[in-house]
Amino acid sequence: MRHGTLGTGTVLGIGIALAGTLGMAPAAAAVTPDTATLSFDCGSYGSGTATLTAAQDGTAATIDVSTSAITSPIDIAANSVTSTLTLTKNGSGTTEFSGSANPAIPAGSAVSTGPLSGTVAAGDSLEATSLQVVVLGTTVTCEATSAQSPGPFVF
Repeated sequence: MRHGTLGTGTVLGIGIALAGTLGMAPAAAAVTPDTATLSFDCGSYGSGTATLTAAQDGTAATIDVSTSAITSPIDIAANSVTSTLTLTKNGSGTTEFSGSANPAIPAGSAVSTGPLSGTVAAGDSLEATSLQVVVLGTTVTCEATSAQSPGPFVF
């Protein structure tokens, strides 16, 4: 009888220890900050602020871009804008996030694009430097004129 009690107690103790270990496991990686702003100059197409919203799932990351630096002169259908966001990576070198997703954009509205997809590693620090948007065969290149605020994305 005593052997059965000891076995049950041992199994219960192991279960509690495993539950405690799982409770102390690190949380899933997340990007900080998840939203940043900066200014872009798009030459003859205009200039203005942009809001970047980042998300991470393991080594896959996405960034959505909304900018008042470019406004649409006509209605633009959903998923008809191709964009590439170039970012400095860890203070040197660059990486690109790209994609062809966008919501429908009414005439006169700010351009929104994304999610733009890219690959990251733990600890990567990324800050936007330029944005290239291709709409109806027209390429618009925007250069960052300010640093991201509150700072670079850290994955």
